[in-house]
Amino acid sequence: MQLVLATNNQDKIKEMKNLLDDLPITILTADDFLEFPDVEETGTTLEENSLIKAKAIFEFTGLPALADDTGLEVDALHGAPGVYSSRYAGEDVTYEDNNRKLIAEMENVPAEKRTARFRCVMTICWDETTIETVDGIAEGVIAETLGSVQGFGYDPVFYYPSSQKLFSEMTIEEKNQISHRGLALQEVRTLIINKLNKKAG
Repeated sequence: MQLVLATNNQDKIKEMKNLLDDLPITILTADDFLEFPDVEETGTTLEENSLIKAKAIFEFTGLPALADDTGLEVDALHGAPGVYSSRYAGEDVTYEDNNRKLIAEMENVPAEKRTARFRCVMTICWDETTIETVDGIAEGVIAETLGSVQGFGYDPVFYYPSSQKLFSEMTIEEKNQISHRGLALQEVRTLIINKLNKKAG
């Protein structure tokens, strides 16, 4: 079985491969194709964007495609930045730009009201008619200052209380055990294994 990761984000590819690499499948990425499209996220929900990307890459490659869309939902900001997490500070911004904007927006919010969660929705488009979607949620707290700039996205400001660490302070293996994307990927593993078993049967 071949599976295409429907993203141009190298950080996401690294995390996805970390949890899927041991499966008896061939994982393909943008690097394996000429003119791999950068799919525009025109949806208003994570589910819509995930589906748009999976279908577009399936149509482009003719192979099963796995897409993810992820948002950070901050309670004090009424769920923002949410579906617009990657462009919170504007178009073509860096991770740091988004993090600094978030820290500024949260400047006067007390510790007990800094709760937030990462949501990740993953979609596998197996063929024209078979599409499966899963999601993962990680609950945490927005830090008051920008932490270690390891990791990516909002990892340097997302504190995970039970580990007493920012996501950016975790190894990829640690993060994949408890993160929104890690939890979604664990469900994706089950979908892939079920598919392989059906083929074998």
